[in-house]
Amino acid sequence: MKVLVTGASGLIGTALRRSLESDDHDVTCLVRGEPITPSQRFWDPAAGTLDVAHVDGFDAVVHLAGAGIGDRRWSDERKRLILDSRVQGTELLTKRLASADSKPRVLISGSAIGFYGDRTDPVTEDDGSADPPDFLSDVCVAWEDATADATAAGIRTVPVRTGLVLAKSGGALGKLLLPFRLGVGGRLGSGETWWSWITLDDHVRAIRHLIEYPVKGPVNLTAPNPATNAEVTKALGKALSRPTVLPVPRAGLRLLLGKELADALLFTSNRVLPAKLEASGFKFAHSTIDQALRAVLD
Repeated sequence: MKVLVTGASGLIGTALRRSLESDDHDVTCLVRGEPITPSQRFWDPAAGTLDVAHVDGFDAVVHLAGAGIGDRRWSDERKRLILDSRVQGTELLTKRLASADSKPRVLISGSAIGFYGDRTDPVTEDDGSADPPDFLSDVCVAWEDATADATAAGIRTVPVRTGLVLAKSGGALGKLLLPFRLGVGGRLGSGETWWSWITLDDHVRAIRHLIEYPVKGPVNLTAPNPATNAEVTKALGKALSRPTVLPVPRAGLRLLLGKELADALLFTSNRVLPAKLEASGFKFAHSTIDQALRAVLD
């Protein structure tokens, strides 16, 4: 199978590329820098630069590119970059895919559970976006809408609404590990915020499943058992054999990260269920937070 991947240097993209290559699939990556291997092709979403020949003839396309949401404080400029890097890249890619002579049979395109906004009740793909909307929900709606050209061209299009990805080597968990290992980790604020998570291994397996299984439209990539921050904290302390008695005050995190970013990433409840993924027959390797953290930190 020939697969085109964007965002292949990120946490998920790197793991996906390695997984596909380990099974002898032919993986080509779109990169914004000078290509340094025969499997890389240049593109520049901001400049609208992408040769249609570079997207022609693939069986599947997995589009994961976008500026990091939690990498730094949100200024107006940073928020524009977060939005533009997703919308511009997706629109450019899908326009080129739509005009290719040999179109892929499927496009897996990034999105996030921020689509749903702050929800303490369980939500599935049948639920609408945040009401009232917030910055992340607006980004996700625009991101998914940008796939319209691919859908209109008859390409099976699957926006994947990703939750908190658990991986030892990076992502949010990577940032939490040091204070917990030092014995100073604890719940965030009241600990009542719902976190919808998925292990990196299950995320990669789910993408590969969706390439093959004929589902279309948005799919939640989260484990079937969301957990509160207090439950995640307890499980992480147990997995590391460290105490978790010191709560981290909300005010301190707002000071460190900025109020808008801290509230959006750490104190917005996302209680998201993977209804379509489970209905398609996908089986999670890690379905509970205790099981997931044991596996990730082993």
